Amino acid sequence: MSIKKLLANALAMGALLTAIGFSAPSMAQDAAPKAEAAVTAPAAEAPPAAPSPAAAAAAREVAPAAPAPVPNKGDVSWMAISTILVIMMSLPGLALFYGGLVRSKNMLSILMQVFMVFSVIVVLWAIYGYSLAFTRGNSFIGGFDRLFLNGITPDTVAATFSKGVVLPEFSFVAFQATFAAITCALIIGAFAERVKFAAVLLFMVIWFTFSYLPMAHMVWYWAGPDAYTDAAASDAATATAGWLFAKGSLDFAGGTVVHINAAVAGLVGAFVIGKRVGYGKESMAPHSLTMTMVGASLLWVGWFGFNAGSGLEANGLAAMVVVNTLLATAAATVAWTLAEWMAKGKPSMLGAASGAVAGLVAITPACGFVGPMGSLIIGLLAGITCLWGVNGLKRMLGADDSLDVFGVHGVGGILGALLTGVFASPSLGGTGVYDYVANAVTPDYAIASQVWIQAQGVITTVVLSGVVSFIAFKLVDLVIGLRVPEEEEREGLDVTSHGESAYHS
Repeated sequence: MSIKKLLANALAMGALLTAIGFSAPSMAQDAAPKAEAAVTAPAAEAPPAAPSPAAAAAAREVAPAAPAPVPNKGDVSWMAISTILVIMMSLPGLALFYGGLVRSKNMLSILMQVFMVFSVIVVLWAIYGYSLAFTRGNSFIGGFDRLFLNGITPDTVAATFSKGVVLPEFSFVAFQATFAAITCALIIGAFAERVKFAAVLLFMVIWFTFSYLPMAHMVWYWAGPDAYTDAAASDAATATAGWLFAKGSLDFAGGTVVHINAAVAGLVGAFVIGKRVGYGKESMAPHSLTMTMVGASLLWVGWFGFNAGSGLEANGLAAMVVVNTLLATAAATVAWTLAEWMAKGKPSMLGAASGAVAGLVAITPACGFVGPMGSLIIGLLAGITCLWGVNGLKRMLGADDSLDVFGVHGVGGILGALLTGVFASPSLGGTGVYDYVANAVTPDYAIASQVWIQAQGVITTVVLSGVVSFIAFKLVDLVIGLRVPEEEEREGLDVTSHGESAYHS
């Protein structure tokens, strides 16, 4: 080989080595972003020697944790809509439903009571209600970690019913605030047209604190599905849950917490306060069934947020709850109307509206656990049973439950709570009970056992609400008095309590 050729080869080799040397840093820089994203390690360092098995095990132990779950925008949107729907149930739905049922001289009085009770309870919810209901405390009441919504920011999250799925805690706070507020507003229908406005407000503060909050905690508080990783973790998480939740009580959207709880308080109030002046002797017919029908319709629409929103996610479960709520309400309306038609010879608008509410109440605890056919049966039974509740049972009790709060919400709530234990069975088309450790439905569902658990929830609610309500009414009567004077009751609470009239001739 000539010297000239050897020199050319040497120059070529040198150029190649130089090119490689300059390109190596550039290649390392190109790889750096991916390396940092994966393991946050320096990118330009030379790869180390193969690690020993012990070093590899240590590396696995300190591997980066999985990223924290982020709320889904669809879930957040659905919960905002559900919250707004529940507000619509109360204002104007419940207000108009109740307003149409009273006499015209008390129309504004009942509207004002619903409006103010709702507002007061929302304020109390933010101050201490949410903390006592939905933070860890003991089996019967929560703690004080969230007083004044302390520690909640747009970034804090709350658990749903699916592992790895969360909501902004503010979404959960607002949704549950509407539940507390409408529950208290339901009570006033039982003693409408005869109670001092100040007495109503003071009673609600006491009852909300000592009856609603413990019930909400006992039935609905738990550590969330992510806490149930194995048997030991499951036992530890269950030990921190509410008393009835730990027992396995099923209440999807408030059969015990809302309807039975409020109905018992109303019934106790009807007994303690006494009957309206002229009850049983004078006509006390509803002054506007048109408004009652509009109110019932708003209740029906808003109840989809009440029930389907309780699943806390926009998913297939929410869709099933919508179907169950629709079917049960329609079935109850048909059942009540036909039964009344046969018994009295004519179907009434009041009966149809009452039947719809009865169906809504009865399906509330069951809507996330039963199948469509189960919801139809619950609705049909609710229409007939609640019709008896506002007629036969009301006469047996002898109380002046002005707007049939116990006959519809009490009877319907108890029926729905018990039937949840029946139709939640997978053998009858229900969802069964989910085991978060096994991530599967529990295979050994027993109807009799679950009905007994449901009955314990009903009994607990009746006793707690009954005792708290009786004491609260007596305290209010002692401090400011419960009833307005007889002459004010005869004139009407619109003028005597509020200085206004709903209608002007």
